[in-house]
Amino acid sequence: MSILVYIEQFDGKAAPVSWEVLGKARALVDQLGGKLAAVVIGAGVEGVAKEAVSYGADVVHLVEDASLAAFRLDPYAAVVEDLVKTHSPKIVLFPATARSRDLSAVVACDLDAGLAADCSDLSLVDGGLAAVRPVFSGNLLTTVRFNGPLAVASVRARSFPTPEADPGRAGEIIKSGPVAPATGIREEIKSFEVTASGEVSLTDAKIIVSGGRGVAKDPELGFKLIKDLADTLGGAMGASRAAVDAGYIAYKHQVGQTGKVVRPDLYIAAGISGAIQHLAGMGNAKIIVAINKDAEAPIFSVANYGVVGDLYEVVPALNAEFKKRLG
Repeated sequence: MSILVYIEQFDGKAAPVSWEVLGKARALVDQLGGKLAAVVIGAGVEGVAKEAVSYGADVVHLVEDASLAAFRLDPYAAVVEDLVKTHSPKIVLFPATARSRDLSAVVACDLDAGLAADCSDLSLVDGGLAAVRPVFSGNLLTTVRFNGPLAVASVRARSFPTPEADPGRAGEIIKSGPVAPATGIREEIKSFEVTASGEVSLTDAKIIVSGGRGVAKDPELGFKLIKDLADTLGGAMGASRAAVDAGYIAYKHQVGQTGKVVRPDLYIAAGISGAIQHLAGMGNAKIIVAINKDAEAPIFSVANYGVVGDLYEVVPALNAEFKKRLG
């Protein structure tokens, strides 16, 4: 294999970012040559392995056991490390989720490999991996090159498009059991608690309405207007770093290099000037609509449609018109 991709799953369902990473890995392997392999770890997750084939994997290592039903760092790391030692891939890729960030770090350390964490882009340079990642709180982007024989990287969600699944695609699924004995696992999972917020997930939303520093006149009202428009459109509410840093809204809504990278069908930026860090987080939206009082704001340079005006007037007007047209 040339590249190995870890497919994160929970309760038998793959994290969507796993398919984004696998799709990018497919493109890299087509340039690099060799085979694209994936690893799926858990219990009762053969369906995820079949999905991995449909999304581009040539070979899927399906490692199943009751002891692997819930994610635990030690046994999962042992599986990935064993595959690397056995098959010697040049590149190992992980989704940059809470679990997989930990997993990628442990795997890289145990294998004495270089790690590029939280990447937003990947490419090949002279046959080796070049990974782009933010540094200094997202104020700079740096390209990481690897000197050793193995490169490990984790990739942010929405950095790449989700490939089209091909259910008829052929691939090999290799089944095996755990590497580490269940009795030696130091972690124990007692239970899971899921918080239902009722909000549309920002990373998965097809429509996002975001607010920025332009809400400063009345932040509470400004973000209420933005949320009202997002609700009307069935979308999610976002925010710029400036708005979050000013205390106008919680960090969980932040879009950008230091927040969430999104790729919606429609992104409405209200009162956002368009700093490079924010553009890096939403620049891949299919349609961008900018609303800003400053006609020279950088956001207009990337917008498909622009409205020069006060968001406190424009956003309610848009909301009323959408309500009328959407019934």
